[in-house]
Amino acid sequence: MTDESARSERAEADRDESRQERLDRNTMELLNELRVANTGIQVMFAFLLVVPFQQGWSHVDGFERTVYFVTLLLVALAAFLLMAPSIHHRILFRQGEKPFLVDVANQFAIAGGIFLALGFVGILLLISDVVVGAAAPGIVAGAAVVTVGTLWFAVPLARR
Repeated sequence: MTDESARSERAEADRDESRQERLDRNTMELLNELRVANTGIQVMFAFLLVVPFQQGWSHVDGFERTVYFVTLLLVALAAFLLMAPSIHHRILFRQGEKPFLVDVANQFAIAGGIFLALGFVGILLLISDVVVGAAAPGIVAGAAVVTVGTLWFAVPLARR
């Protein structure tokens, strides 16, 4: 048994709950976390959907169009991953698949978070290139990668 799985089992054993109660709690915690992520996706996707229809869109260059399109795809993929657990739950409702649902939803939430983070970086890169240009896009995108990478991934991974 690895140190990580032993620590996880000890943490779960400290709670006075059955396996089913733990699965129910894990499901509710995960769904609440997905709600937060979905709000971010809605805002980002709304922004990305209206950008090409703005008057100034005809003035963007090839680099900006590419960044826009890649960012749109990243945010769409994040949305697919973060919404998938709800669809899985509906399809597998009352089929005794809660352990599967919690495990897959956890993996999808992490993957969706990665694509969401990349989407944020893409939006910041695009906006800073259009608004400021020069070195700003590289600096802003680099700072965004470091910030979101640290806050979302490095801190919890270091704690693990």
